[in-house]
Amino acid sequence: MFHPLCPSSAVPFRVGDKWSGMVIRCLQDGPRRFGELRVPLRAVTPKVLSETLRAMERDGLVTRTAYDENPPRVEYALTPLGRTLIPLLDAARTWSETHLPALLAARRAAGRPA
Repeated sequence: MFHPLCPSSAVPFRVGDKWSGMVIRCLQDGPRRFGELRVPLRAVTPKVLSETLRAMERDGLVTRTAYDENPPRVEYALTPLGRTLIPLLDAARTWSETHLPALLAARRAAGRPA
């Protein structure tokens, strides 16, 4: 169905996962430490947040900077590539604000929880 060299096969699907979009939002105004990310993302476990940050770093969306201080300090920041996802998140938010009532009504009509 899709060509084997189609660029969509390399798209970081984790952008649609539960936490990556929220991490991008948390980092859009500048670098944050792990503990600072945990405050707005209080529902995420430290393990899942670490895995998410590691995957985002691997994909070039986030940088991790360790400072040689006592106590040690680590900051995470969006890369220029990571910043290119902000307009996509904005578009998804706009779509949701416009279409969420219809989506929830369709779920209710199908007997699914909203």
